[in-house]
Amino acid sequence: MKRLLVAILILAAGFVPLRPAQAASLVEVTGFGTNPTNLRMHLYVPDNVAPRPGILVAVHYCTGTGPAFYSGTEFASLADRYGFIVIYPSATRSGQCFDVYTSGALTHNGNSDPVGIVSMVNYVKSRYNVDSNRVFATGASSGGMMTNVLLGDYPDVFKAGAAFMGVPFACFATTGGSTWNSQCANGQLIRTPQAWGDLVRGAYPGYTGARPRMQIWHGTEDATLRYPNFQEQIKQWTNVHGLSQTPTSTDTPRSGWTRTRYGTQVEAISLQGVGHNLPLGGQAAMAISFFGLDGTQPSPSPSPSPSPSPSPSPSPSPSPSPSPSPSPSPSPSPSPSPTPTPNNGACRVAYTVNPWNTGLTASVTITNTGTSPINTWGLAFTLPSGQTITSAWNATVSPASGSVTARNLAYNASIPVNGTQSFGFNANHTGDSGRPAAFSLNGSACTIA
Repeated sequence: MKRLLVAILILAAGFVPLRPAQAASLVEVTGFGTNPTNLRMHLYVPDNVAPRPGILVAVHYCTGTGPAFYSGTEFASLADRYGFIVIYPSATRSGQCFDVYTSGALTHNGNSDPVGIVSMVNYVKSRYNVDSNRVFATGASSGGMMTNVLLGDYPDVFKAGAAFMGVPFACFATTGGSTWNSQCANGQLIRTPQAWGDLVRGAYPGYTGARPRMQIWHGTEDATLRYPNFQEQIKQWTNVHGLSQTPTSTDTPRSGWTRTRYGTQVEAISLQGVGHNLPLGGQAAMAISFFGLDGTQPSPSPSPSPSPSPSPSPSPSPSPSPSPSPSPSPSPSPSPSPTPTPNNGACRVAYTVNPWNTGLTASVTITNTGTSPINTWGLAFTLPSGQTITSAWNATVSPASGSVTARNLAYNASIPVNGTQSFGFNANHTGDSGRPAAFSLNGSACTIA
């Protein structure tokens, strides 16, 4: 049923053919090397392949295939433009999802899909004069999860990844043969950055080299792999790189898109109001730019700082229970003692709730409809009875229940005239998953969108 839901949502997202304009074609390759799970390999080499091309591994969604991902995304046409090579793996098990849940998949040189995918990369390296410092991974849904897995298992192979609608490395780990982890899918698996980072470090014990850069994409309305997984991936990969969770910069590439950057190693793009249907138009090009495959030169990752030692039990075993009560993760530090700027009663709040079982995700957007900028902000509201906040992003929210106030962080304190700021939180509920009846910004009542 879960796989069928994924299939319906992906197909409804409109993966329409985007065939490359040139004469090069997709070719199936067999006998490419060690392949313990019988993956299929399709290869796209553009007519104008670069003298020392990069490699992009593009991984499909559940129920998909490599050829479907080739025809339904822009990566091949971008390869035509920039001369890199694209590998399209295909899962062949029932449901055509990739293995991101067994211990063999979550281990360097294990016994599952990642081994076959790396064999594909090595096959291409042996036949083309590729640049081994430009090998990248991307994918959507199951492929987004696999992107996290490939970067965790093989930091010595992949230099960067772009995960669309994914989950953190090892989030989907299961026991007892199950292939679906409801706790992770529903955004209920909340860990500290250190714990997430330890799972990545534990996949390849003893590795001390540079870690891959990561680009993370997620829609706030994703009902299949819910939005809290966006923040959990940020926590994981910033910890892997020894970075703060406070962004070094924030911008809006397009209306409704919020991009936060954490040094040069991690960037995350949140898409307001978007569901489980990525990548959309233009997003593939942004991933290619993040990799530097479009001719730009992304800043190289600095020599890695010593990574904290892995936890004594690096093999992940999250509970498959669909209705946990996750412990709150530490909230980012608020900006020092802000004095809220009066907003003259001119504000508008859009508040969206995605509920499930005993949990929910709330996405909140504040618009300054006044005539002067707001320099710092605090949004006050009362949660319905039985709702308790377990984690938040882009704001600190306290207390955890009842009458609460969401306050800006250091990087998103200002709201220009007609500008917006967004934040969100994950909460438990006891049956009432509704939204607050009223909001006030810096003491003045807001209208509700």
